[in-house]
Amino acid sequence: MSIDSYVLRPGEGRAIDLGAFIMTVKASAEATSGGFTLLEAAEPPEFGPPMHIHRDAAEAFYILRGEYVIFIDDQESRCPAGSFVYIPAGVAHGFRVGPNPSAKLNIYVPQAMVGYFDDLAAAIASNDVDDATLGAIAQRYGMEVLGPVPQGYA
Repeated sequence: MSIDSYVLRPGEGRAIDLGAFIMTVKASAEATSGGFTLLEAAEPPEFGPPMHIHRDAAEAFYILRGEYVIFIDDQESRCPAGSFVYIPAGVAHGFRVGPNPSAKLNIYVPQAMVGYFDDLAAAIASNDVDDATLGAIAQRYGMEVLGPVPQGYA
């Protein structure tokens, strides 16, 4: 399979509408031969998912602006713009956006999570965001949710 080079300028990429914010696909599995995915998220204050585990992929965060509080197992780290966080596959983690709108890049190696966010967006658009639906979506994409979904996640 031949991979083509490409350039995305600021604001470019495929947008996924998650209601409270937009996730932008910068690099997909198709574009990288399954090597990785790169997603950009500009998220509202105090937003965050439940603690969870990615079974099939490592995840990294690079904080572009604002601040995130990253939870890895029992450790809590405040991460301002310029911070980098690496989480191996199989490690429990989560995050909360600080008091101001913030943005980050998410890198998944090998590729992961674009389908999850597509399915999550569809559930949000159809107003089908109960815990059972969200848990089923997560499971389909190798993600284990460890706690309840926080208010405002979907």
